[in-house]
Amino acid sequence: MAEVLRLDKIHPVISGNKWFKLKYYLENALQKQSQAILTFGGPYSNHIIAAACAARETGLKSIGIIRGERPDALSHMLQAALQYGMDLQFISREDYRKKTESSFLNQLSLQYPGATLIPEGGAGIDGIRGCEEILQLVDNSRYSHILCAMGTATLLLGLANASRQQQEIIGISALKGFDKRPADVPYLLASEKIRNCRIIGDYHFGGYARKSPGLFKFMNELHGLTGIPTDFVYTAKLFYGTLDMIKKGLFPRDSRLLLIHSGGLQGNCSLEPGILTF
Repeated sequence: MAEVLRLDKIHPVISGNKWFKLKYYLENALQKQSQAILTFGGPYSNHIIAAACAARETGLKSIGIIRGERPDALSHMLQAALQYGMDLQFISREDYRKKTESSFLNQLSLQYPGATLIPEGGAGIDGIRGCEEILQLVDNSRYSHILCAMGTATLLLGLANASRQQQEIIGISALKGFDKRPADVPYLLASEKIRNCRIIGDYHFGGYARKSPGLFKFMNELHGLTGIPTDFVYTAKLFYGTLDMIKKGLFPRDSRLLLIHSGGLQGNCSLEPGILTF
C-alpha cells in the first residue's frame, strides 16, 4: 500500500514543505520585532519565492542574497520574488560559498541591522522543528515507511524526529553522491532517530536539477494515471525511485508507504512549453 501526503496543496506559493521550514524563523522574527528577514538562494530557488511571499503575508520586509551576477533577464522565480517585495542582492558565486561562515554572516548583519537571517532552504534547527509537524497531518501510525525527496536533509530530519520507533524514513536524494557523505550536513548527525533513516542515492538522474526525456515521460505518465503533478528537481525523482524500489521488491510484502509531496512545482516554469502535459 502506498499513499501520498499532498503538501503541494497547502498554498499556491508557500507550498509543500516550505511553510513548515519557514514557520519558526518567521515566528522568531516577529517575536524579536525584526523588520525584515534575510535569506539565500539561487536564481531558480523555490525557497526564495516562498520566503518573499511568506514575509509579505506576515508584514515583514525580505532580502534575498542571490547566487551569481545579476542576469540581463531575471528568472520567473526572481521576478515573482520582486513582486512580493523582496530586495534582491546578487553576489558572486565565490562570495556565496561563504554563506555559512560567521565572518560573512556578521558582515550581512551589519549591512542589514535587525534582519533575521534564515539559512538557505530553511535548513537548520528551526527548519527541522517545523518539518516535525508534518506528520501531525495524518495518522502516521498507519505507515511502516515514510519517503521524501531530499536536498538539505531538513525535511528528512524533521520526519525522523517525529517518527515512531518502528518506522523507516527514506530520503531519495536529489544530489549526486549525498548518500556517500552525509557528514557534510552536521545537523544530520544530531538526530537521536538517525538510525531510522536511510538515504537512497540512485535516482538523481545525473545530479541536482538534472533532467532527461525519460524523467519528463515519467512525470507526464504519472500525472495521467494519478492526477499528481511533480517537479523535475525533487518530487518526480521521489516518485520514480519509490516505484522502482517497489518493482524490485525492496519493501516487505506488508509495507505501508507514505510519500511526502514536498511541493516545488514552480520550478517547472523554467522548462520549455509543451515538455510537460500538466
